[in-house]
Amino acid sequence: MSLLSYEASQSMLELLSIGALRYEKLPLSETLGRILYEDVVAQYNDPRFPTASMDGYAVKHADLALGRLKVLGDNPAGSHEERTIEEGESIKTFTGSMMPKGSDTLIQIENVSREGDEIVINEAVVFGSSVRPVGEGFRSGDILIKKGTKIGFAQIGVMAALNMVMVKVAQKPRVGVVSTGSEILDLGEQSTNPAQIRSSNNYTLAALFAQAGAQSLQLGVVGDDKTQIIKSFENALASCDIVVTTGGVSVGDYDFVKDIVPRLGAEVVFKGVAIKPGRHIMLAKKDEKFIVSLPGFAYSSTVTAVLYVLPLISKMLGREEAYRIVEAKLQERFEKRSKFTEFTPCNALFDSGGYEVDFQDKRVGSSAILTNLLNDAALMISGEEDAVLEIGTSVNVILLDSF
Repeated sequence: MSLLSYEASQSMLELLSIGALRYEKLPLSETLGRILYEDVVAQYNDPRFPTASMDGYAVKHADLALGRLKVLGDNPAGSHEERTIEEGESIKTFTGSMMPKGSDTLIQIENVSREGDEIVINEAVVFGSSVRPVGEGFRSGDILIKKGTKIGFAQIGVMAALNMVMVKVAQKPRVGVVSTGSEILDLGEQSTNPAQIRSSNNYTLAALFAQAGAQSLQLGVVGDDKTQIIKSFENALASCDIVVTTGGVSVGDYDFVKDIVPRLGAEVVFKGVAIKPGRHIMLAKKDEKFIVSLPGFAYSSTVTAVLYVLPLISKMLGREEAYRIVEAKLQERFEKRSKFTEFTPCNALFDSGGYEVDFQDKRVGSSAILTNLLNDAALMISGEEDAVLEIGTSVNVILLDSF
């Protein structure tokens, strides 16, 4: 079988059209963890007027040399101060208050002594001290939060300050997960013989997709029966934007998925990529919906889901990247096991200003070892031309905590 290079498959994936982005409007308090649909743009300056950043007295800086100033009264936060400070005058002004007209500096309470209706300057301050200038936080027209941003506590706070009651967020793409194989038992299902294996793929992948911002649908386990598989896929396509299957894409007698997908009217974008694990992956498109058929082994299906399903989810959410790739230094010798582009479980530790990679406690074996992804694991990428990578070699690593 002729295999597409990893780089070519990623380019084809990037060029796929997913149609118009969809959004919904939610109350601000319900947007945590959602993806912002459009830029948040400031409609005014913050602050809109010079503002006191501490408690003190608003003054003309040049008047500090007088040594003693008259106090006209108080200027509490939230009050609409209309008085104008003239030479030799001051107004007691509190944190967050509008600076009175005519003033240009705030001298802190600690720097003065109060004597009746006057203050004595004990220690002068620099011009403009403790005054927030207009637009210090942001200026009208500034893009404060870019579309595609995952909304966290800071974004919530900024939007609340902007009085954004309702927020446009990207609609979550619906991703259905189907496991195929007569040997697969769903959770809670009774085993009838020791050759059967417990399903984990659909639960692993559903959690992965939900973590990446999608709405995951568990569509169960289907045996190696063409009629059942076709019916299951048709139902999935009717309700999902992306249908992800595991198993049935290799070259065995019971690997039906690769033959069934074209019969559903889907166009195969590519079938077979020179990667390890997961070379039998298949990507197909029907109208503006996608079918991604992954291998059956747990580690293999998870890695290929990261590489080929998460980018589709990101495109549908309007995000620029599905995951983060960083450069790291090898801390131990690595020898490739194939001629393909490999994705090897590793530990990526940020230390001394950069990432370092080792393989401590990572088992070498088949593509079924899902436990290799425990303990904040990452995926080290080694190219087709790589063979032996020595200590100190720079490598690219996919961080699995950045979705």
